[in-house]
Amino acid sequence: MRQIVLDTETTGIDPKKGHRLIEVGCIEIDDLLPTGKTFHHYFNPERLIEPDAIRVHGITDEMVADKPKFGDLAQAFIDFVGDAPIIAHNASFDRGFINMELERLGLVPTDPDRWVDTLELARYKFPGMANSLDALCKRYNISLAERDKHGALLDARLLASVYLELSGGKERGLDLKMHGMVSEDGTEIRVMNHGQRPRPLPSHIHPQEAEAHKAFCLKYLKDQNMWGYTAS
Repeated sequence: MRQIVLDTETTGIDPKKGHRLIEVGCIEIDDLLPTGKTFHHYFNPERLIEPDAIRVHGITDEMVADKPKFGDLAQAFIDFVGDAPIIAHNASFDRGFINMELERLGLVPTDPDRWVDTLELARYKFPGMANSLDALCKRYNISLAERDKHGALLDARLLASVYLELSGGKERGLDLKMHGMVSEDGTEIRVMNHGQRPRPLPSHIHPQEAEAHKAFCLKYLKDQNMWGYTAS
């Protein structure tokens, strides 16, 4: 299933008070595997960035003064996301800013049902524990070496790794690191390698082997076997 892992950086914490997007980073995944396709842009928010926000993401007014407005790339964003589910950490925050920007342009906001909140998933899996993106990366031994400041595309990449773990782990040996890609500002991004095939090949077990396995399970494990075999 195609999904979009998304993160944003903003001028402040509340879109209802006039705060705006300044960075959007999206990574496309298909059946939990990265495709290598990304959407990443900085935006001129047409207002000042709050000092507290700058301390978090390090993006200053001067850095985005010559960037396009969100409206200039809104259709490109809509086309990239398509109708795919959107994965975000504390999704209500990102959804609030994305929908505010879309509504300012008279465009249809995203449906809340499309959003998957990894913070909620983490709280369900680890109740009572710290479940920030940093905390989850440390819990799953995902490197934070490149993260001295928040950044939308980097955080989306980290979140893709976390989402894989929350969805069942690295059975497929997936490497979400990216090599050789270049973002809008010329910074090299690592290309995400593909893991094993997302849809396994049909089983090559011979019918006689399958019957022998079933007979063994029914004889020694009876109805407690994990394959669901029952005596006929």
